[in-house]
Amino acid sequence: MFISPAFAQSAPLGAGGGTDMLLSLMPFVLIFIIMYFLILRPQQKRAKAHEEMVKNLRRGDMVVTAGGMIAKISKVIDDHEIELQLGEGLKVRQIRGMITEVRSKSEPVKDDAAG
Repeated sequence: MFISPAFAQSAPLGAGGGTDMLLSLMPFVLIFIIMYFLILRPQQKRAKAHEEMVKNLRRGDMVVTAGGMIAKISKVIDDHEIELQLGEGLKVRQIRGMITEVRSKSEPVKDDAAG
């Protein structure tokens, strides 16, 4: 009398419960796969390219800093810092990771012995 017909006609607990759970998790798995290919993977590629660019900085390169300043690298201090020349007689130290773009690469050093 108090039990609705829908509860009275439900299947036993052990029958078919595993496939319902797999089907209910499928949208979450698909969303994660789509997020990986649209968001995570391109971001990892950009981070790897930026790390490679920062690693290959050398004296004479024209660079753009995260603050928007355009400067020339006058000295590579160590693996984490470089010295930038902003103008005539104006030099500042900058963390390598704060370089966002290399505008122009300097010419590689020519080897006189091979010449």
